[in-house]
Amino acid sequence: MEKIYQASTAEGAIDFINMYDLEEAAKEVIPKGGYGYISSGAGDIFTYQENERAFNHKLIIPHVLRDVELPVTKTDFEGEELTAPIIMAPVAAHGLANVAAERASAKGVARFGTIYTASSYASCTLKEIREAGGAEAPQWFQFYMSKDDGINRDILAMAKRNGAKAIVLTADATVGGNRETDRRNGFTFPLAMPIVQAYQSGIGQTMDAVYGSSKQKLSSKDVEFIASYSDLPVYVKGVQSEEDVERSLGSGASGIWVSNHGGRQLDGGPAAFDSLQYVAEAVAGRAPIVFDSGVRRGQHIFKALASGADLVAIGRPAIYGLALGGSTGVQQVFDFFKKELEMVMQLAGTQTVNDIKKIALRENRYL
Repeated sequence: MEKIYQASTAEGAIDFINMYDLEEAAKEVIPKGGYGYISSGAGDIFTYQENERAFNHKLIIPHVLRDVELPVTKTDFEGEELTAPIIMAPVAAHGLANVAAERASAKGVARFGTIYTASSYASCTLKEIREAGGAEAPQWFQFYMSKDDGINRDILAMAKRNGAKAIVLTADATVGGNRETDRRNGFTFPLAMPIVQAYQSGIGQTMDAVYGSSKQKLSSKDVEFIASYSDLPVYVKGVQSEEDVERSLGSGASGIWVSNHGGRQLDGGPAAFDSLQYVAEAVAGRAPIVFDSGVRRGQHIFKALASGADLVAIGRPAIYGLALGGSTGVQQVFDFFKKELEMVMQLAGTQTVNDIKKIALRENRYL
């Protein structure tokens, strides 16, 4: 790990063709340890790779003569009008990519016009993130619980004071995944984690130590506690099975977030997109579904929406945009996904996001 961690100071427009080119460019400006932490997956990176490959398990059928022109991505979600059904996923420590950190990413997401999800392990305070996004920009708070319920109450109260519209309980990261890249790089966090400073400083800690300081023994009672104390909608993040849908909704969760943490936790598990089909059937319209993991193309977003997701969350690509162009780079990443989604919508004969949800994808029998 570098003795002095020097993240990018970039702010301004960037030039890229796709998310793969963007990642290669970001690798050149993010310090080695930070890039390894952001980009890597767990173990043999099987699940990390499957996340993207799995989108090829389903095919989009082009439709013609549908009277479609200039498709509309605007989405009304829980009373918020979003530019597109694409939101910011919670990602720890944006300061690893750019010194402006979450302040810049929140600003870019707000300018695009969608939901920003702040991580418990952010490099900035919730007050700084709220001020950067602006009072009217919708923000959610992703919660890693402390072992101390007094601290948990304090953090939830802080989230409410700073305008959080929902709490996202990440339930699939009670221990760190097998992050071999971090161990090879000797990576420890060079930055503080001010939101959770009551139980975790961040500085000098390995990812295992960070997760070890949070609560491992999560249960349905924790969802009930968060919902009751915060009086906010609770999304359970990391759901990939039918039984976990029932456990979450039965505990008072308002929404389900399908994710495998970008392939960073349990290697050898299913791709998030493959899990989405089962989860959507189990939810059966009873609650909104958010999806993330492996999204790199507009067609990935289209397929997720057609498979039951209401919102699709972007993680690593936004961080690469942050490294290369600050708030402007983040906004450009969201603009990229919106533009590709519009193109796919036109070619698939879908005028609106609701039209996408009525589309039947075809099984790819050639894989």
